[in-house]
Amino acid sequence: MGRRGYRALHSLLLSVVLFFVFVPDPIVRAVLIPAKFDGFVYNTTGTNPDSIVIEAFFDPVCPDSRDDWLPLKRVLAYYAGRVSLIVHPFPLPYHDNAFATSRALHIVNKLNSSATYQLLEMFFKHQAMFYNQKTINMSRASIVDSIVKFVSNSVGESLFSAVKSGFSDRKTDMATRISFKYGCSRGVLGTPFYFVNGFPLPVPDSVMDYSKWRSILDPLVSESTKRENLHFFL
Repeated sequence: MGRRGYRALHSLLLSVVLFFVFVPDPIVRAVLIPAKFDGFVYNTTGTNPDSIVIEAFFDPVCPDSRDDWLPLKRVLAYYAGRVSLIVHPFPLPYHDNAFATSRALHIVNKLNSSATYQLLEMFFKHQAMFYNQKTINMSRASIVDSIVKFVSNSVGESLFSAVKSGFSDRKTDMATRISFKYGCSRGVLGTPFYFVNGFPLPVPDSVMDYSKWRSILDPLVSESTKRENLHFFL
């Protein structure tokens, strides 16, 4: 579980820090800097370029990520373009199918970016299908096959062949690895994990519900509105 698994990743973060310390800087730049910023932008048509930016690190098979999604989606609708969202897939290593499901998000985003969040919601809705115990006796190939079928059923049967071939595409593998490395570089230890305008939020003990989000965002939106009004009269 995301919130109860933060300690499990402390050693992983230490390894990443040691990597940055002891590997020559040119190599770090070559390995970690992608050509495109990581993540999936939510509802791009309604995004204000001056909006407050939430970055959410989610694992598609993490129950805590699932539980946080609906309140976050509700608060985005409330602010209607004043707040924008980028979701970064962050596959937790103790969730056996996190990497494959995160990779599926990258595949679908490449094929049809308007279907990415539809697929994320379907993973959340049917998450139990991909829990460790549910697939413990399945081979890796069988799990990927089941994910391909699930994805095509969720976002369109016509994409079946493209989704299947996507799992053989080295670029989607690398994109998923980059998402994980990016999270580690930001100090992410579990999911869900949030940044608002680049600053990390404290890890809550329970679901980030609607009222918690309002308490964080209301003052920021109010301050942003004041600045806009000031610029209008200058």
